[in-house]
Amino acid sequence: MQSYIVLAAAEGEEHSPLVPIFSEIVLALIVFAIVLFAVTKFVVPRFEQAYAERTTAIEGGLAAAETKQAEADAKLAQLEAQLADARHEASRIREEAREQGAAIIAEMRQQAQADATRIVESGKAQIEAERQQAVTALRAEVGALATSLAGRVVGESLEDDERSSRVVDRFLADLETIEASEAAGSRGV
Repeated sequence: MQSYIVLAAAEGEEHSPLVPIFSEIVLALIVFAIVLFAVTKFVVPRFEQAYAERTTAIEGGLAAAETKQAEADAKLAQLEAQLADARHEASRIREEAREQGAAIIAEMRQQAQADATRIVESGKAQIEAERQQAVTALRAEVGALATSLAGRVVGESLEDDERSSRVVDRFLADLETIEASEAAGSRGV
C-alpha cells in the first residue's frame, strides 16, 4: 500500500483525503501509546488515590456524622429525662409549699384563736377585777353615806368604825336579800 501512495505521489496525483497516510498512522499510534502509557502510569494512579482518599474521607465523615447524631440523640434523650425529672421535682416542691402554706395558715389561725381567747379571758378578768374594785369602792362610799345619814336620822354619832361597819354590812345584806327576792319574784311571774 505504501508503494501505491509513493507511486501516486510520484505520478503527481493528488492525495485523496479519504485515504490515510501510513506514516502518519504509525506516528499517531506511537504518540497515542506514549500518552496512554503516561496517563495510565502517572495520572490514573493519582486519580485512583484521590478517589480512594475522597471515598475514605466521605465514609469517615458519614461515620463521624452518624456517631455525632447518635451522641446528640443520646444527649437529647438525657436532657429530656432531666427536664421531666425537673418538672416532677418542681411539681413536688409546689405541692410541699402548698401543704406547708396550709399548715402555716392553720397554725396561724389556731394561734390567733388562742390569742383572741386569751385576750377575751384577760379582758373578762380585768372587767371582773374592776367590777369588784368598783363594788368595794361603792360599798365604802355607800357605807360612809349611810352612816352619815343614819347618824343624822338617829341623832347620834356613828363614827365608831366597828359599829358603823356592822350597820353598813347589815344594811347591804338586807339590800341584797331584797334584790334577790325581787329577782326571784320576777322570774316566777
